[in-house]
Amino acid sequence: MPRVFTPKVVTANALLEGDAVWLTEDNRWTRDIAEAELITDEAHADLRLIEAQAFAGEIAGAYLADAKPGTRGPEPTHFREAFRTRGPSNYPHGKQAEHS
Repeated sequence: MPRVFTPKVVTANALLEGDAVWLTEDNRWTRDIAEAELITDEAHADLRLIEAQAFAGEIAGAYLADAKPGTRGPEPTHFREAFRTRGPSNYPHGKQAEHS
């Protein structure tokens, strides 16, 4: 039985800073997953991943990550992706500083 496609976002790491970034519907890289394009069609997800790989001068390691609709926008469904949204885990810099 074929697997059921679940919604995805395209994610990568910013080449210079190393921050986790997500691809928006208008082809920008954002550091806020809530601004990411939530993709609900498998063929469209594959196409967006191919398009993301054209940004090789800006990002590294693009891949599709499971996500779900949230109140502000896409939200991660896996611990690894939730961890990436919080940025560096060492205080007091990066996204973690905003939460302290």
